[in-house]
Amino acid sequence: MSDDKSYPCSVLLIDDEPFAQDFISHCLEGCTDVALRYASQSERVVELALEVDATVVLVDLRMPGADGFDVIRLLRQHRDTEHLPVILLSSEEDAEIKARAFATGANDYMVKWPDGRELAARVRYHSAAYIARKQRDEAFVSLRRSQEELAASQSALHQAQKMEAIGQLTGGVAHDFNNVLQIIGGNLQLLKLLGGVSESARTRIDIALAGVERGAKLSAHLLAFARRQPLQAVVVNPGTVLRDMDEMMRRVLGPRAVIHTEIEEQLWSTKVDPSQLNNVILNLAINARDAMADGGTLTIRAANVPAGSPLLSELATGDYVMVEVADTGCGMPDAVLQRAFEPFFTTKPTGQGTGLGLSMAYGFVKQSGGEIELKSEPGAGTSVKIFLQRNTSEPEDAEEHVQAPLFGGLETILVVEDEQDVRTSTVELLSALGYQVFEAEDAAHAVELIDSGARIDLVFSDVIMPGKLSSLELSEVVRAKLPSAQLLFTSGYAEGVLAHEGKLDAKVNLLQKPYNADVLSARIRHLLRRRKPAGATSH
Repeated sequence: MSDDKSYPCSVLLIDDEPFAQDFISHCLEGCTDVALRYASQSERVVELALEVDATVVLVDLRMPGADGFDVIRLLRQHRDTEHLPVILLSSEEDAEIKARAFATGANDYMVKWPDGRELAARVRYHSAAYIARKQRDEAFVSLRRSQEELAASQSALHQAQKMEAIGQLTGGVAHDFNNVLQIIGGNLQLLKLLGGVSESARTRIDIALAGVERGAKLSAHLLAFARRQPLQAVVVNPGTVLRDMDEMMRRVLGPRAVIHTEIEEQLWSTKVDPSQLNNVILNLAINARDAMADGGTLTIRAANVPAGSPLLSELATGDYVMVEVADTGCGMPDAVLQRAFEPFFTTKPTGQGTGLGLSMAYGFVKQSGGEIELKSEPGAGTSVKIFLQRNTSEPEDAEEHVQAPLFGGLETILVVEDEQDVRTSTVELLSALGYQVFEAEDAAHAVELIDSGARIDLVFSDVIMPGKLSSLELSEVVRAKLPSAQLLFTSGYAEGVLAHEGKLDAKVNLLQKPYNADVLSARIRHLLRRRKPAGATSH
């Protein structure tokens, strides 16, 4: 026969007589779109149908062992063949047998031996219907999967929008909050510096300053969660950071916890803000301590994770350095695990946690271009893995931060700050240290003062200020007209102004609000020593 090719058919013939194969083959001769497989073992029909990917089954009614009715039942009982078309071949033209065949699940009934053209037509019809049904079912499955993926994407988008909105709100709140802390802290420090207070009053001032410091840490956590903390990234070896933290970690965890450290030899370097990495590790250690109220083991690992590693198969590609903090504590149920990175979510009693520890870690890692993975099971402890991108440069030498006494100088400083109370306390503090101080409420007034010919050794400017001129434009004026002057910026929230993708340029000097007198005086002296000689004398 020369029928046009329409649908690819895979026919499985089940018959105990080999002659049947010869007859059916002859009937389908010339049907290039039909493949015929023959088997005499009716009991294996399901296995054979799946093996040859059958689209139609031809089965003889009368066979020893499992007959045609049994074959139909076997196919209909299996999930993968329940809809496979079955044509029952019988030598009996009996209405009752036909009715029973259709009731059992047959799709068609043909009396032996049918005309070849009719057999080919019926085989193609049932095969095409079966393939169409499969395609329809696959389309429905694909549609359902697409709808689920769309719903998940929409949920992720809504979550991202919510987090972005919270982040923007957080940044604004942190800016105002840090200014308030600076006003409080600056005036308390000025009281101590001016003297004339009793020992009891000094103690209370110190307590209040400690509260300011706690508020500053809370604000820093908020900014880190929102990924709006300006990062001063340098190339470091994470192993060095972890070793330097060893003594502090033991103090934090106390004697009931065992600390086990595993740092791989020849550990790769990464570019990250070391102080923020220190804060993240410390927060994770505190969480582990709280989860191990009855004692336990804290394991800190640092290892190289090359591209293609199973550890990163679902997260990222490329070479990374992994820092893991794992504990043997109480662990988290799945409901808690799903929300662990959410800001302010905590299972701790009121007053015992802000719920910012893990969200801060998440924000910092993401802002640093890394990945973070959290795994936990109730009673089996918790593991937090941080993956930071490898950097092939040599680690930079860390600066020695020696606690210096409060000291000043005779140079001239221009303070640019729009918040009057902050500006006043800072000007009085610097004046008390012996500096000659000019002040300006915004960048435009600062430029007017510079244009007037005032001699200025250092400009101490807020980052975010109202007015036509920005702090960046002010810095360009200072570099052009006062090339020997130093620039020190300050802000409680510098996102998008001095930071590129959240990371500060290495040449930018930024002092985060709220700052204390000791840190301010030390940074100013450090910068003034770097400027070109201008004949000023300091003490």
